[in-house]
Amino acid sequence: MSNVEFINDLEIAEILSFGKENAGNNELIKDILQKAKEAKGLTEKETAVLLYAPKQFDEDIYHTAMEIKKLIYGNRIVMFAPLYLSNYCINGCEYCPYHRGNDRIKRKKLSQEDIVREVTALQDMGHKRLALEVGEDPQNNSLDYILKSIDTIYNVRHKNGAIRRVNINIAATTVDNYRELKNAGIGTYILFQETYHKSTYEKYHKSGPKADYFYHTMAMSRAQEGGIDDVGFGVLFGLYDFRYEVIALLKHANFLERTTGVGPHTISVPRIRPADRVDVNSFKHAVNDDDFKRLVAVIRLAVPYTGMIVSTRESEKSRQEVLQIGISQISGGSSTKVGGYVENDDSNDTAQFELDDTRTLDEIVRWLLKLGYMPSFCTACYREGRTGDRFMTFAKTGQIANICGANAILTLDEYLEDYAGQKTKLIGKDFILKELEKIPNPTIKEKAEEFVNKISFGSRDFRF
Repeated sequence: MSNVEFINDLEIAEILSFGKENAGNNELIKDILQKAKEAKGLTEKETAVLLYAPKQFDEDIYHTAMEIKKLIYGNRIVMFAPLYLSNYCINGCEYCPYHRGNDRIKRKKLSQEDIVREVTALQDMGHKRLALEVGEDPQNNSLDYILKSIDTIYNVRHKNGAIRRVNINIAATTVDNYRELKNAGIGTYILFQETYHKSTYEKYHKSGPKADYFYHTMAMSRAQEGGIDDVGFGVLFGLYDFRYEVIALLKHANFLERTTGVGPHTISVPRIRPADRVDVNSFKHAVNDDDFKRLVAVIRLAVPYTGMIVSTRESEKSRQEVLQIGISQISGGSSTKVGGYVENDDSNDTAQFELDDTRTLDEIVRWLLKLGYMPSFCTACYREGRTGDRFMTFAKTGQIANICGANAILTLDEYLEDYAGQKTKLIGKDFILKELEKIPNPTIKEKAEEFVNKISFGSRDFRF
């Protein structure tokens, strides 16, 4: 099989052509937005129409996306941090400073002792959920090394800290290896396609295992076959036309759901960022702020059930705008350096890219609370087995809000008790009291109030 079944350039071109031709069809745009309010998703052609819709429809698109996000995810924002284990890599990805030809970057790999120190530092911030980042290098970053690192992370206990869920962002691999990762207790398997446009993909991936477009693009199907039922994907916006990428993302989501019964658990929307020997100005498809906001909103309407992630690549202003219209997970207090949570130097000699939002986790938590969002450190669904089709059933029907709202309150209260600064704690405690009153189910409400009181007296890790 030499081609990816769900990516057909001619078909995508026809879909985009339909969108462009109907950009002035106001009645059709209104009908699509009305349909989107049902939170059942959109077809690829409907999605294309919204991508090309004139700016006069911006507010209607954003308002509809805001309604859908509130319906499915409420005001919860899940918090996580990346943990870079190694920047050794044998691939030749030209947009990434880790590529094998970059002889200026300092290569580094964490030992298990280093990992304990990094995880302890992350626990001291208050993090409960990590995303492991590892370059592709079978010699330096073997599967055994990754599995050992996962085990080390789960066994670090410092004060009241514990990493309850480790998500994995590693290179495409085999069904057997995915099965081992599943057995190690990972949460979501994450892999960015970078670009679905095959000739562009080949342009930027000229060497290394990642140069195999088919093998990389079909990784999620192999992960599902290996038992990993929560997968997350995305593209690096800026490598090719963002409209093409959004349609391709939707095709991938539909393909997964059609063939495995489970669509993506998350979709990430990173934009190309400055890094060592990476000049954003050299990418003619770099996405401006207005187009970025539009694509986030349209993805939310097209795939309403999926979590959407934006990292500290984005500025505080940009993150605030997209939180309203689709984003449900953000990183905070992040470092993209290998060993960056313990080392105190300001150099970026092991960093993958520059950060735009450099605030501490506590500053971000306080910022979210002031904006009316509930920072959530919850991992209950993973630990209660609400993954894959079980999670999708809850998400698509909106029932997930009944469970996640209470769990988010409990994990926020944990954070306030254990890690928050005084200003954050004062704002957060008032916020929790108001959120408890909003819980519609009286049984869950009563239980949540009981758990909050127990957390105040030292008990931890209650969950619904």
